[in-house]
Amino acid sequence: METAEYVAILDQEGRLLAAAAEEAGTGAKVPTCPEWQVADLVRHTGMVHRWAAAFVAEGHTSYHPDGGLPDLDGAELPAWFREGHGQLVETLRSAPPDVQCWHFLPAPSPLAFWARRQAHETTVHRFDAESARGGAPSEIAGAFAVDGIDELLLGFHALARSRVRTEKPRILRVRATDEAGDTNADGAVWTVRLSQEPPAAERGDAGDADCEVAGPVGRLYLALWNRLPFPALTGDASVAELWREKSAVI
Repeated sequence: METAEYVAILDQEGRLLAAAAEEAGTGAKVPTCPEWQVADLVRHTGMVHRWAAAFVAEGHTSYHPDGGLPDLDGAELPAWFREGHGQLVETLRSAPPDVQCWHFLPAPSPLAFWARRQAHETTVHRFDAESARGGAPSEIAGAFAVDGIDELLLGFHALARSRVRTEKPRILRVRATDEAGDTNADGAVWTVRLSQEPPAAERGDAGDADCEVAGPVGRLYLALWNRLPFPALTGDASVAELWREKSAVI
């Protein structure tokens, strides 16, 4: 996907998040993040947006701490969120393609990294906000969901900080079952080798797996982020349970 596509998705998803948060109310519980109320969700995502924008706008070439969470609630909170979200979108849209700044996953460029990361960050938290509001959630495009699974499995969980470890080597397969027509989602499959080292993931389904989780790619995307149950599971359920217990990105 191109950087401009990520920024367009980020723009849309942030608007949907803010609208859902206002409809739910800042005191509503977030079923997908039981320890949070909507206010916590909005403060967190708004803080991350400002933190990300600062790297690109100010050119920080090493890690830079975030600015902390605001002491806001009620109507002021969605307004604060919208301001930071708008600043992030504009920063990414107007930044030169060769801008240099710190980033933490492999990417074609720092700008591509931050656009991609914030598009997925905001999409997952938009789903959280809609879970608090209730009703049907917004759709996630197949190509974008595939990209997000790539980022999670081949990016985040390739880092040394991943806690998905097991003494006995195991193999988890993730398979999209979308019907032909979405060429980006149809037949997308990942193999994740689990061991005492960080998970080693690759695209494809070579070899046998101890456990396979399967379903529409949009649901798999959310399930791998622990927002929904896995649509279907075959094989050793303890492998999927290990993912549930240990895969939270911290």
